[in-house]
Amino acid sequence: MDIQIAQTSKGDREARSVVAAGTMSREQLILQLGAVSGPTYLQAGLHALTSYAGAYRYLLARCDFIQESGLDFVVSSDWPFDLVRRLASELTGSYGRIGELEKCMALFQPSVASLPDDVELPSGVSRQFYALTFNVGRTRFSLLLLVRESEALSPERLRDVGLLAGYLASSVRCFESKTERDFDLTERELECLFWIAEGKTSDEIAMILGISRNTINNYITSVMRKTATKTRSEAIAFAVRNNLV
Repeated sequence: MDIQIAQTSKGDREARSVVAAGTMSREQLILQLGAVSGPTYLQAGLHALTSYAGAYRYLLARCDFIQESGLDFVVSSDWPFDLVRRLASELTGSYGRIGELEKCMALFQPSVASLPDDVELPSGVSRQFYALTFNVGRTRFSLLLLVRESEALSPERLRDVGLLAGYLASSVRCFESKTERDFDLTERELECLFWIAEGKTSDEIAMILGISRNTINNYITSVMRKTATKTRSEAIAFAVRNNLV
């Protein structure tokens, strides 16, 4: 994946801060998104959404890449590069501590988080940032928005931004071969996952499928390993979120 981190000039930032004052209407936003095209479509669209929300900078990340090495989780960003690199370790640690049920509940629910105290920020930028999580097909994204000090973003505008960010992400090629791991469950594993979601026990599934209880448990263990879940409940939540059942 090509990491696209745009460095904006001081004049660009000042121009954007004027738009970010909350003057753009929803209708103006739709018109602006409809007018952008070409290879910078995603970046231009995210700039428009950032301004509409009243934020300062954006970072669009693929959640399924966060726990891997490097900065491949970044789809597009105009955050300062050093800040993105510093944020990577924080995201990796925090995302790994969240269970599947919590991840499902977080969809389209704006949240506020804080950058570590030792992170150096541009002048006038708040240490708190907003996060929006959404799915595009089987892939989960997070949009992280920096704001200026003493600024609070409208929940209604953030929900608009989350929906339209999903549209933007689905309109460009943000996917690569790594998405295939979302489909690497075997037919038997998918069958077991379906019956787990139906509330069946291992003994009941074994009777339904005509195989031993131990084999069923092996399939279920394999499902949890492949989906990075720790319990059957988390596996069910993962399956529901990814339209596997």
